[in-house]
Amino acid sequence: MGDAMRAGAPEGRSQEQLAFRRFLEWLDEGADSGGQRYLEIHRRLAAYFGRKNCLSPDSLADEALSRVARRLEEEGAIRGMAPARYCYVIARFVFLEYHRQARPRHVTLADLPDGSPQPDEDAAAQALRQDCLERCLRKLDENNRELILEYYRGERHEKIERRRRLAGRLGVTLNALSIRACRIRDRLEGCVRTCFGKRANEGFRDFRIIE
Repeated sequence: MGDAMRAGAPEGRSQEQLAFRRFLEWLDEGADSGGQRYLEIHRRLAAYFGRKNCLSPDSLADEALSRVARRLEEEGAIRGMAPARYCYVIARFVFLEYHRQARPRHVTLADLPDGSPQPDEDAAAQALRQDCLERCLRKLDENNRELILEYYRGERHEKIERRRRLAGRLGVTLNALSIRACRIRDRLEGCVRTCFGKRANEGFRDFRIIE
């Protein structure tokens, strides 16, 4: 029985402490750092959010690490990627959510067949696909980017009405608008596919933490 239990701490609290201890051990990869590894990764993640001009970068770093800890607790193990890199991938996912809340996007992964999450993909792969979509959108010229964002904005009836108004503003028929949007979408699909393959092969090497 642990010290917390002997001291009469609530069982739930003891379980949280045990889960956090296992999280620290996972981060350390067998070498006990006395919590220094956690602090170093937290500092790196906070710096990452700071470079992205996020408000409260420390809080976002906390959120990213909390998500990783919950995933570890739920799954029992996280394999296929070094702990530091996995934390970074989840941090990118947190940033994308933050970015969408700060500056709403109207095109999601579900709108692009080759950009949409696959059934067997984990959060890391989904985050990478979303990041690739954001990158590819930024490569479009402003007119095409605004067109495709507006074209896929809204739900069902709202989307149809928006497309009618968009066609009216552009002075084209709905069919012509559909063809133009399809061409832009094809470009995005190809860009996302290329980006995803390249970035996945690179193994997220842009994040450096001393091993």
